[in-house]
Amino acid sequence: MAARLKAQIRSNWSSAVLVCGKCSKKLGGGFGPGGKQPLGKALRKHLGLKKGRKAGAGVVDVKCLGVCPRGAVTMVNAAASREWLIVPAGADLDDVARAAGLKPQA
Repeated sequence: MAARLKAQIRSNWSSAVLVCGKCSKKLGGGFGPGGKQPLGKALRKHLGLKKGRKAGAGVVDVKCLGVCPRGAVTMVNAAASREWLIVPAGADLDDVARAAGLKPQA
């Protein structure tokens, strides 16, 4: 007998971005005001996003995306999955958010 899928679960996300956790860990931070935060956490804080499915957009740290740039983090906008972003350490978070298609929350 086949297992049934759960119907659906809603989220408030207008967009979703995947951030490579392995790249972030190798950098040991590199983002945010003091340059000590991983990219995903710095983006969520900079844009005023909550965590989880009730946030306005999803910034999800994933295990590894398979691209390992030196001194940078790989990031993918799920809506534009054919174009991946390589974000160097210390990059301006406004520029990163704009490139990823993320908007600040009110």
